[in-house]
Amino acid sequence: MASKPEFDRRVLRLFDGYVHGKISRRQFLDSATKITASMSSAAAILASLSPNYALARQVDPDDESITTGYKKYASPAGAKVMRGYYARPVVHQHKLPAVLVIHENRGLNPYIEDVARRLAVAGFIAFAPDALTPLGGYPGNDDDGRELQKQRDRDEMFADFVAAVDFLQNHPDCTGKVGSVGFCYGGGVSARLALAVPSLTAAVSYYGSHPDPANARDIKQPLMFHHGETDERVNASWPDFEKALKAAGASFEEYTYSGAGHGFHNDTTPRFSEEAARLSWERTVGFFVKHLELGD
Repeated sequence: MASKPEFDRRVLRLFDGYVHGKISRRQFLDSATKITASMSSAAAILASLSPNYALARQVDPDDESITTGYKKYASPAGAKVMRGYYARPVVHQHKLPAVLVIHENRGLNPYIEDVARRLAVAGFIAFAPDALTPLGGYPGNDDDGRELQKQRDRDEMFADFVAAVDFLQNHPDCTGKVGSVGFCYGGGVSARLALAVPSLTAAVSYYGSHPDPANARDIKQPLMFHHGETDERVNASWPDFEKALKAAGASFEEYTYSGAGHGFHNDTTPRFSEEAARLSWERTVGFFVKHLELGD
């Protein structure tokens, strides 16, 4: 197996700024060139850090143990109809709990669809909405996806995810118990859903923004947070929110993964940390099995 490439941490911080819209592609290349002393090296690094979605196949879409497809649901804002990727076990003789899967800041890409399939293999109904539905859906690459997502009103997007919780809770195959898991932008949305949707059963956030500590007392669901040790931007707001959660007597678990950075769960980029991804996913699935009462 090829060794994992090593990147200057300053370049990784620049890349984080680029993928989160803080700097442009040109600004990334100009700044990275000052570090690498070569524009061609900077361009090569950008290319290598970009996702390879041929790797997003931990669960094959044709896996015979699950059924997958796309479903539509009503939108309260932004579009009359939203669309998402749906996956569930093929064989079940009773209703199942469900998990809403919330994508990053670039739409419903193949990695997020694979995450939904992983949850289906674990025994859950999984549904991953595409926030870019009103703009034609995920465009096939992350750069264009990020630009499209910037065009959507953030409150309207959030309302569409709230509506997706309702869609799952009322789905005829669902027990009514619904959890949420999100990554990056989606991690922040997952945590916000715990505030906005009292009937949400549980929420998991992967390296997402944290809610205002002043609102921690309003969270009644069990929460789980996954952070990468070197993810300085996201981690900066965690201590204050953690303090507020403890003061509110909230039920939560938090894990910080040694040596891992932002995006460590995404196995399609070099930021992937195999050990952190494996362990965090085991914890996430176990958390949902417990709180969504899978198998009861």
